[in-house]
Amino acid sequence: MRCLECCIKCLGGIPYPSLIATILLYAGVALFCGCGHEALSGTVTILQNYFEVVRSPVDALDVFTMIDIIKYVIYGIASAFFVYGILLMVEGFFTSGAIKDLYGDFKITTCGRCVSAWFIMLTYIFMLAWLGVTAFTSLPVFIYFNIWNICQNATVLEGASLCLDPRQYGIVPIAEAKTVCAGTEKFYKMCESTELDMTFHLFICALAGAGAAVIAMIHYLMVLSANWAYVKDACRMQKYEDIKSKEEQELHDIHSTRSKERLNAYT
Repeated sequence: MRCLECCIKCLGGIPYPSLIATILLYAGVALFCGCGHEALSGTVTILQNYFEVVRSPVDALDVFTMIDIIKYVIYGIASAFFVYGILLMVEGFFTSGAIKDLYGDFKITTCGRCVSAWFIMLTYIFMLAWLGVTAFTSLPVFIYFNIWNICQNATVLEGASLCLDPRQYGIVPIAEAKTVCAGTEKFYKMCESTELDMTFHLFICALAGAGAAVIAMIHYLMVLSANWAYVKDACRMQKYEDIKSKEEQELHDIHSTRSKERLNAYT
């Protein structure tokens, strides 16, 4: 019986809104980082095998260097938001404890309110950052959709002069002609390859993961704002109870003093 009561008490202390937001954040970040990393590797394979784009021998900022930089950014995003999710979950636990145990071990302090306000501001900034990441991730989805559409039209429209030129997307310099046109062997191999189809769908999954991270940030903002309001009201209630207790103690002291004075005067 005691074990059951303890379990119910522990389950009652879990901040479920923060837990849901944390799970959604981890799922979105994992989907974005994992699928995005593999999609970038597939893009390198497509550029090297079908467009014959080679890595620059000198330390120049070519497309392969940019892809490597984006991969390192993905590593940083994965580790940073893993830690940030834990911090927000801990903040949810302490805020819930402070509200439910107002006069227990958890005291609402000015530092606690400042931490809550700091998390609200930081989460808002991260939400804007994830909106930018979502917009940026939609670009390769748009590019691969155009490539997939050209492959579909080339198989339907026989004799159509359709070409893929990476220069129009800024992938290679203007001086380098890396065009792949319909009717060539490389074009049909690329359209029928698993790399193109897999990379396209991986970028779509990465876009979905970025969108899930945005939803998680919005959920966190709602949870943090609600916790902030509860903490603020609880702090006011705590001040009111302290003032009320102090006044009652003063009235009790005054009443005791007058009773002693009357007793002394009667004696």
